[in-house]
Amino acid sequence: MLLINFSQALLAGIVGFIAQSTSLLGAGLDNLGDSFVYFASLYAVGRSTTAKSRVAKLSGVLLITLAIGLLVDVVRRFVTGSEPVGWAMIIVAIVNAGSNMWCLRLLHSHREEGVHLKASWIFTTNDMIANLGIVLSGIAVMFFQSQLPDLLIGFVVVCIVIKGGWEILSDASEARQVVYSSQQSEDV
Repeated sequence: MLLINFSQALLAGIVGFIAQSTSLLGAGLDNLGDSFVYFASLYAVGRSTTAKSRVAKLSGVLLITLAIGLLVDVVRRFVTGSEPVGWAMIIVAIVNAGSNMWCLRLLHSHREEGVHLKASWIFTTNDMIANLGIVLSGIAVMFFQSQLPDLLIGFVVVCIVIKGGWEILSDASEARQVVYSSQQSEDV
C-alpha cells in the first residue's frame, strides 16, 4: 500500500502541476501523506501502544500541515488564476480511486488493529471522497470553462484532510490516555 500511494502521489502531483489543478495537487499531497502513514504504520508493527499512538499523532499533524499547504495553493490560484485541464483531472481521479479501492480491500480486516491502522483507513477513505469530488470538478471545469470548480473542490479536499487529521489526533490522544490510565492503575 505504501508503493501504491507513493505512485499515486507522483501521478497526481505531476499531472496536477502540468494541468494546473489544485484538486489534483491536493490529491497528490494527500497521497504523499498516506505514503508516510503507511511507512510509519510499518514502523509501528510490533511496537507498544504508546509508539503506535505517537505514529498516529505524527500522521495527524502531517495531514493537517499538508492541508494548510494546499489551502495556500487554493488562495494563490484564486488570486493569480489558473486554467485546469478537466479531462486530466477526471482520468487521474479515476485511476486514484481504483488504487484506493484496492488499498481499502487490503486494509479492511486490519483497520481496528491499532490506532495507526485506523489512521490508514481514515486516510484512504478520505481519498475516495476526494477523488469523487475531483471527477465532478473536472466535469464542471470542462462544462463551465472556469477554474472555480477546481478551486472549490481543492478547498473541500482541504476540509476533508483537516477533518481526517483531527480525527487521527483525537484517536491517538485517546489511545495514549488509555495507556496512561493503565500505567497509573498498575502503579497503585
